[in-house]
Amino acid sequence: MPLQIGFLIFPNMMPLDMVGPYEVFGKMPDTEVHLVWKSLGPVTVAGGRQLVPSTTFSECPALDLICVPGGSGINPLLNDAETLEFVRRQANNARYITSVCTGSLVLGAAGLLKGKRAATHWMSREMLAHFGAIPIAERVVIDGNVITGGGVTAGVDFGITAAAELFGPEVAKTIQLAIEYDPAPPFEAGSPDRAGEAIVASAHASAAKRQAERQIAVERAAARLRELEVAQAK
Repeated sequence: MPLQIGFLIFPNMMPLDMVGPYEVFGKMPDTEVHLVWKSLGPVTVAGGRQLVPSTTFSECPALDLICVPGGSGINPLLNDAETLEFVRRQANNARYITSVCTGSLVLGAAGLLKGKRAATHWMSREMLAHFGAIPIAERVVIDGNVITGGGVTAGVDFGITAAAELFGPEVAKTIQLAIEYDPAPPFEAGSPDRAGEAIVASAHASAAKRQAERQIAVERAAARLRELEVAQAK
């Protein structure tokens, strides 16, 4: 049976979080890749593009690897019981539980990152601690069967890393060459450590409203997760 991979897609998702690793996974041998949402209607993602799910929560097959991308649309997902239950249900039997960018916060809200080292977008990294995760400033972090990628473009690094875990380094290297992934950015501004104070301040200012809303959503989700854990312990 082909390897089953599923990407959660949702309104206002950052498309590059998904498209990068999708391109990698689509080149792996004997693999089926699904786009999963609550319904089969088109989903409008960041930038106004529309993606069409290939299956729904209720119809999705058991996944070998589940991946949650990020973007501003994760804010409502952090307290979306239906989505969190789907992620938990699939994670129960998946070989790998994964995310790109702030999708790791959704894994955290689903109770899947407690005690785990994890990556996410640099602006939201410290929020991981609310879910008992250990924030790590790396492009890709592997902790057991949990693989998390950093912000947006780290999705390609994540995809190649996951391909190596699933099929070995030679397959992963062949895919990397096929997509000519040989990054040479025009500026050393892809990390807050190198971008300079003015650029970092500008990035924070442009995202202030989204991040404030996310902080509230994270705190609420963390409180709900604690309540769930207490109830399960009784």
